[in-house]
Amino acid sequence: MCQNHGVAYIRPGEVEVQEIEYPKLALGDRKCEHGVILKIVSTNICGSDQHMVRGRTTAPAGLVLGHEITGVVIEAGRDVEFIKVGDLVSVPFNIACGRCRNCKEGKTGICLNVNPARPGAAYGYVDMGGWVGGQAEYVMVPYADFNLLKFPDKDQAMAKIKDLTLLSDIFPTGFHGAVTAGVGPGTIVYVAGAGPVGLACAASCHLLGAAVVIVGDMIPERLAQAASFGCEVIDLTKDTPLEQAIAEIIGVPEVDCFVDCVGFEARGHGAHAVEERPATVLNTAMAVTRAGGAIGIPGLYVTGDPGARDAAAKEGSLSIRIGLGWAKSHSFYTGQCPVMKYHKNLMNAILWDKIQIAKAVNVEVISLQDAPRGYSDFDKGAAKKFVIDPHGMIV
Repeated sequence: MCQNHGVAYIRPGEVEVQEIEYPKLALGDRKCEHGVILKIVSTNICGSDQHMVRGRTTAPAGLVLGHEITGVVIEAGRDVEFIKVGDLVSVPFNIACGRCRNCKEGKTGICLNVNPARPGAAYGYVDMGGWVGGQAEYVMVPYADFNLLKFPDKDQAMAKIKDLTLLSDIFPTGFHGAVTAGVGPGTIVYVAGAGPVGLACAASCHLLGAAVVIVGDMIPERLAQAASFGCEVIDLTKDTPLEQAIAEIIGVPEVDCFVDCVGFEARGHGAHAVEERPATVLNTAMAVTRAGGAIGIPGLYVTGDPGARDAAAKEGSLSIRIGLGWAKSHSFYTGQCPVMKYHKNLMNAILWDKIQIAKAVNVEVISLQDAPRGYSDFDKGAAKKFVIDPHGMIV
């Protein structure tokens, strides 16, 4: 009888729940004494997963997906001192050793020791070290004492698990985009994209004290979801130039802060909304952000895109107006969110009812067997964040 099942990428447009190996406390041929095995309570479908499933990366067939993980420790290695069996924990999607220069500087998204190919690693993701993903029933997590965030009260945490499950990636990533764009009290912000990360970013902007949060997207259901918690919205399928649409809301055609929550699968605006134009959001950011403003870019940009329209984009080379950004003295902040920089404080914000992040991103809980349907609905633009409950533990 199989003891573990996981969601595997099969081919573009197709995922499948398969029997997979039960995790071992091992790294290759040696025992992983600093690791733990988790019984997964919740594991989320991410927009980054969708890039792979669409065939827009070099992900291999059979890759077990999933980097947004919350679970209960059921086995711990000899060297794990502070995390105990029975603890309910959030797993940052960044895998980090805690020992290298970057980890010691808090740059856990680009750990130097967990991926032989490049800095930075993640569970179940292409080119990120080959770690088995967590859209499964059980998973192994290394460097447990350093990586894991223990919830202080298991019963309290389970009562808010739909919110707390978002601490592994989407909430810190949206918050990171807002912070790096300079969002603070009284600022005016434009968030590009009303997918789950864009919605999490918009909610984070409110938490940080923004005066106006404007969200642009092309899907009516997603715009309605952003409007439901106080955002101004812009339908990017309309022919109105973005500068004019912003001016119609705030009186001037520019914002203080811009956050790109779309990434490399961006489309054009207005009459070009049906066309893929991967540099659209970055060029728009420079056009509508005030001189001296900042642009946060949590949206994913890849070094290999087999589905791109041209040879340059296939290797991540985009035609952007960097001269405009230079002339306006813009600050740009790219790369993966260092989840551990934020997750403890965001946990406190959830536990003390300062934010209802699950409501903002419209969480829907599904079973592990229903994961393929979640991927399909997500790809169709559903205004939801799908959370997989592999053991039926979420009420």
